[in-house]
Amino acid sequence: MPELKCSVQTCVHNKQFLCDLDEIKVGGNSAQNAEETCCDSFQERKETNYSNSYNDVTENTASDRSEIDCKATECMYNEKCHCHAGKISVEGSNACDCGGTECATFSCK
Repeated sequence: MPELKCSVQTCVHNKQFLCDLDEIKVGGNSAQNAEETCCDSFQERKETNYSNSYNDVTENTASDRSEIDCKATECMYNEKCHCHAGKISVEGSNACDCGGTECATFSCK
């Protein structure tokens, strides 16, 4: 299970640069570079809950480990649609939809 760091603070699942999901989905079926990937699990944080990104007390606990269901089949870390990188970074600090995010760890085969 890869170590996951996420800089997408506009995502409801981001808790102090960690993710509260046990598994995320990375899109990018035909991606040839990181910019062509995205976090399909992204959900925009609404104004009413944006302040929770740092001081969140919710039912989900954020972790630095996550399963990665990855559709970026041209990535060197993708094995049968699962990520086998030791660490990955999801980026997109001002994202308002999944298209504004990317798996910065993507590396073409």
